[in-house]
Amino acid sequence: MSFPLLTATAALPAIGAVATAAVPAARRTAAKWLALLVSLATLALAIAVLVRFDPGGGRYQLTESHAWIAEFGVRYELGVDGIAVALIALTALLMPFIILAGWHDADPLETGSRRWRPTQGFFALILAVEAMVILSFEATDVFLFYIFFEAMLIPMYFLIGGFGDHAHEHGEKAASTQRSYAAVKFLLYNLVGGLIMLAAVIGLYVVAGNFSLQEIAQARADGSLHMATNTERWLFLGFFFAFAVKAPLWPLHTWLPNAMQESTAPVAVLITAVVDKVGTFAMLRFCLQLFPEASKWATPAILVLALISVIYGALLAVGQRDIKRLVAYASISHFGFIIMGIFAMTSQGQSGATLYMVNHGISTAALMLVAGFLISRRGSRLIADYGGVQKVAPVLAGTFLIGSLATLSLPGLAPFVSEFLVLVGTFTRYPAIGIIATFGIVLAALYTLVLYQRTMTGPVKPEVSAMPDLRVREILVIAPLAVLLIFLGVYPKPVTDIVNPAVKSTLSDVHKKDPQPEVEAAK
Repeated sequence: MSFPLLTATAALPAIGAVATAAVPAARRTAAKWLALLVSLATLALAIAVLVRFDPGGGRYQLTESHAWIAEFGVRYELGVDGIAVALIALTALLMPFIILAGWHDADPLETGSRRWRPTQGFFALILAVEAMVILSFEATDVFLFYIFFEAMLIPMYFLIGGFGDHAHEHGEKAASTQRSYAAVKFLLYNLVGGLIMLAAVIGLYVVAGNFSLQEIAQARADGSLHMATNTERWLFLGFFFAFAVKAPLWPLHTWLPNAMQESTAPVAVLITAVVDKVGTFAMLRFCLQLFPEASKWATPAILVLALISVIYGALLAVGQRDIKRLVAYASISHFGFIIMGIFAMTSQGQSGATLYMVNHGISTAALMLVAGFLISRRGSRLIADYGGVQKVAPVLAGTFLIGSLATLSLPGLAPFVSEFLVLVGTFTRYPAIGIIATFGIVLAALYTLVLYQRTMTGPVKPEVSAMPDLRVREILVIAPLAVLLIFLGVYPKPVTDIVNPAVKSTLSDVHKKDPQPEVEAAK
């Protein structure tokens, strides 16, 4: 039996979470180092998955399959295509930076605090989320995927509600109330989506007789499994609703600004750069592959919702006074681009959407983490409380600028390539949608540059005059992300080579081909 590499990649952070939680309460620093080492070891395993994956090989590779609940046709089935490999690599890459950035976020607020292992619990929960996200990317059994899709809500709930941001203008009591509200709202929205998906999962089993993604998709392709049109459409909507909440897509997005605002910066990155990607990934893996005809039927409505997300998210970002809420609404706009690319049903659109998932994860991590360093120094999330930071902390301001420029998809930085591909892929089939979506780029330039101008330029405000620049630990967090943004902006080929074969297979699932360019006949 070959080494179960996919299981090991998910099991290591799960075991690390248990070990971190078990570290004695007095040894907080040891818990931090243990969590960091586990995240680095998981990154090494993710790199091994990346190396062993052959883009020219079969669709699903490194597969594992074992009987689990045989009476109900549930199996422990894992396998990865190029899209899953890219997102597993992104998840494993970001975790060490999230842990380093949150190094002091869960330290006791006062000397002699008797809170139950706050530091150990914080880092254990982060590792638990990593394990569940990776398993969600690997699972090819629908029921197995559903379990971890829902289970990740539990550690995220405690991370938002129990270890939230303490920078609140109305004091700690108000901050605690707002954190609880944000955590409950996050949980309720996602639980409702999950319950609707559970009904669809049960319905799929009734129709197909098993939960194996590969078997059901093959049966759909060869005609041995036929779904009535209305049945397929209802099942599709059950799956898509849950994924649209997770993504998040307008109008199911309202939990995200609250969750990101009240979380620490590393947890905010965990939400939008890692957990939310499960939603858009699942649209590609499950919605399009299991319900191809229903996907095509729903495409016009989904594209309109995605377009609204692009413009609405960007417009609301322009008017924000809170730095974290601004980044949250910017992310809603970016997820609109991703979903638009997925349902444009073109190779450029879906390749761009997958690349966008990776690039958005890196760019949002860079901007949000350096914003977190800024907020921790001043103790305020309000944009109006800053000014002239670049004169007293030039390295902090410089890295903030790189993250801001990546958010507006500046040419030469990674998000530009993916956004361009999404717009091209959308325009070739839906020109009106593609044209209107370009206004999202204009608005992105407005909210990011205004944010930088108001916080970093102008006269130095007295409250920031003594602000220290980035420390060594913080530079170790931001510098690699900035390098990646530049590298993938200039040379995205390593990622596109991995994801393009999977995109081609997805398009064949929905029986779509790229539109042929119209060429005028020679006169």
